[in-house]
Amino acid sequence: MPTILLLTISNLFMTAAWYWHLKGGMNKPLFAVILISWGIAFVEYCFAVPANRIGFASGWSAGQLKIAQEAIALIVFGGFMVTVLGEPLHWRHLAAFLCIMAAVGFLFVGRT
Repeated sequence: MPTILLLTISNLFMTAAWYWHLKGGMNKPLFAVILISWGIAFVEYCFAVPANRIGFASGWSAGQLKIAQEAIALIVFGGFMVTVLGEPLHWRHLAAFLCIMAAVGFLFVGRT
């Protein structure tokens, strides 16, 4: 559970680092946006690295960690897209989510 929690927090910061400037920050100079995003991404790494170390030490494979991170990223981005960017969800988003969840299932089936 700590791995999932840390990956979720990590993804909240990474989503903000990548997309915050699309809503209200488009008038900022690109270099400033990059520096701000690097600062946010640093915080993201402070959660992602421990999440991966804890998960790996708990028996998760690198593939399981990555696909779990992608599934979490999709959920976090969906929420960000709707609440911050004001974009609607479409059936395509649900289809992509189901494909990622299937990938999670494939990697975790039979895990001891």
